[in-house]
Amino acid sequence: MTMRPDPTFHASPKLAMDAPPENFAYTLLLSPDFSKPDALAVIDVKPGSKTYSQIVHTVTMPNKGDEFHHFGWNACSSALSPLAGHAFIERRYLIIPGLRSSRIYVIDTKPSPLEAKIHKIIEPEEVFKKTGYSRPHTTHCGPEGIYISTLGGSGKDGTGGPPGIFIMDCETFDVLGRWEIDRGPQTLHYDFWWNLPRDYMVTSEWALPPQFEHGIVAEDLLANKYGHRLHFWDLRARRNVQTIDLGANHQMALEVRPAHDPIREYGFVGVVVDTTNLEASIWTWWREGGKFHVEKTATIPPEPAAKDKLPPLLQGFGAVPPLVTDIDLSMDDRFLYVSCWGTGEMRQYDVRDPRKPKLAGSVHIGGIARRTQHPNGKPYAGGPQMVEISRDGKRVYWTNSLYSTWDDQFYPDGMPGAEVMANVGANGGLELAKDYFVSFPEGYRPHQIRLEGGDCSTDSFCYPSVWN
Repeated sequence: MTMRPDPTFHASPKLAMDAPPENFAYTLLLSPDFSKPDALAVIDVKPGSKTYSQIVHTVTMPNKGDEFHHFGWNACSSALSPLAGHAFIERRYLIIPGLRSSRIYVIDTKPSPLEAKIHKIIEPEEVFKKTGYSRPHTTHCGPEGIYISTLGGSGKDGTGGPPGIFIMDCETFDVLGRWEIDRGPQTLHYDFWWNLPRDYMVTSEWALPPQFEHGIVAEDLLANKYGHRLHFWDLRARRNVQTIDLGANHQMALEVRPAHDPIREYGFVGVVVDTTNLEASIWTWWREGGKFHVEKTATIPPEPAAKDKLPPLLQGFGAVPPLVTDIDLSMDDRFLYVSCWGTGEMRQYDVRDPRKPKLAGSVHIGGIARRTQHPNGKPYAGGPQMVEISRDGKRVYWTNSLYSTWDDQFYPDGMPGAEVMANVGANGGLELAKDYFVSFPEGYRPHQIRLEGGDCSTDSFCYPSVWN
């Protein structure tokens, strides 16, 4: 506890953008063959530093087989909400779930990121007992504590009931129990986020554990058995109020990104693939007349490719699907970044008119068929995957690994871990930074990134922006 609110908590996106730039980035490292424990890498991102773009500290976990995926802070700007009651807690601890093990690590980043260490380990049995859920996935700090979504229900294979969200205490890190009171038709889960003053949550869908843990199940994908719906919830009542089906062919509606300014009642979701034509898409939702509405607002076509450049999974199609696996929205709600993990492209859309995204910038690196090198000449396997934007919107970071078994299916020649960064032009446009290329120890792949002092993917704001 502090006597004053944490200085990294900001009442509005505008104040967050004006805060000092990040000095460190935290990146999850997974061991794809489970031969060693997963880890957390601390990377120096301060220009001019002697160790710029290098790993300066590592926290190695004591267990194997966790499969780190997403993580987040114990507290953020949402703690300033009058409904939260946690205004004097620190943004200090990183909450890291093991997607495969259902184990959760709490990492203390004080007194310095260079001294980050394990604070507490929550064993999977506690999660199972108190929630009936498994495969914890996305972590968001918010009202009442730490919210964690799950991809599995009970039972060994995670199919003994629907997955959902549970809450942890943001000070003791005790698992408190399920969040949902009335889930309505929701049976699959993936991402979630909210608009605090407008009192709603939106959740998305991926798949149940048997459909992703051993790799993508092609038969299920072609039969449209992966997730394709959005669910809207009354946040305080914990009740599903509306479900919208995007269409069964729009398989894997994954990352959701509401506008940061809480006055703006809209947001975006990325769809991995359309099974009728292999294209990916971006959809915009908004609330009007007391109801939520969703429409497809951007499409990204597949790229034709020779059979010898394709993995066995795609050879019958003669093309590379974009495979939109992550999206992220700049703090000023101006640019939406879209990771095309299959084609090796990072796209930047101007979304000031949220229902008419305009392509504003693009860079290629990696890709199943393109295999584009980094500007510094180093090879880059995989494609743009988890993306993280600096608070001021001037830098965009990303990694190259999606999920161990999926990596091996789509990039069977191997995927050395890499993290890169692109600079953003004042009026849009992207340029890969030649001096930022993080290589990771052999046998590790990087997944999600979190920035020191908070970032665009973790903070939820309680008050509107004031723009000059």
